[in-house]
Amino acid sequence: MLWRGRRASGNVIDRRGSTGRRPGFRMGGGGLGGGLGGGLGGLRNLGGGGWIGLVIVIGVALLFGSNLFEGGGRDTSVSPGGSVGTPEQEELAQFVAVVLADTEDTWNAIFQQEGRSYDEPKLVLFTGAVDSACGFADAAVGPFYCPGDEQIYIDLSFFQEMARRFGAPGDFAQAYVVAHEVGHHVQQELGIMQQVNELRSRAGGAGSNELSVRLELQADCFAGVFANHADETKGVLEPGDIKEAMDAAAAIGDDRLQKDATGTVRPDSFTHGTSAQRQKWFNAGYRSGRIRDCDTFSVASP
Repeated sequence: MLWRGRRASGNVIDRRGSTGRRPGFRMGGGGLGGGLGGGLGGLRNLGGGGWIGLVIVIGVALLFGSNLFEGGGRDTSVSPGGSVGTPEQEELAQFVAVVLADTEDTWNAIFQQEGRSYDEPKLVLFTGAVDSACGFADAAVGPFYCPGDEQIYIDLSFFQEMARRFGAPGDFAQAYVVAHEVGHHVQQELGIMQQVNELRSRAGGAGSNELSVRLELQADCFAGVFANHADETKGVLEPGDIKEAMDAAAAIGDDRLQKDATGTVRPDSFTHGTSAQRQKWFNAGYRSGRIRDCDTFSVASP
């Protein structure tokens, strides 16, 4: 990915080196808006319910423009942290800031086409553990988005784990991670996340898990939309970049993670989608560049 010498986002908060742990409190399954992979430490979405009614609401909204867009005016100023890592880690932090800036440009442009405003999320860099509005989390949960404070949380060591443990190296694999979490913020902005979580609260077991899968696959698709727009407007992609993203999507599929961890696969327990599904929906967003083609809720089988 061509990223050097381009704008870095001012919405990065650097909390590396400070955990701020609250004794006796730990993030559970009830507060998160979305994480990259359910098998990376138990990350789960908010509770929710059956999805039939959501098909009509979200399907129509994505196809025709819609009232799911929500305006805003939240202050996006941050207090940047100092340099706390190795030169390699600092370069990676700079890379993440540039990718975040690219997502801002992409989603601001898409929202403006609808005559609406996009409230940019903040991205928190942390080391080891962090407090959020969704609770306390350690690095084992992987990157996650918290709708309570509309912030994305990433421990940069995850990218090393992704390359070494999951066999998904490359800078655009890392960009895919950021874009996926920003995709959850887009869902929050559109009102999709709230609707899904309300429905999940009335469903149980497999019904709730199915909604979670559809939500995660849509975030993958939104990451693909980002890749399309970033390349079209800035020419950021290099040969092999899309393959890196596709390899990353495959590496964190529920089926692969379960198979590697336990030797068995239980589809009824999936919360993020299979490797094939995650690749399919990222590719759908990348090929079309349109959010209307990311309606994972109106298809019979995502």
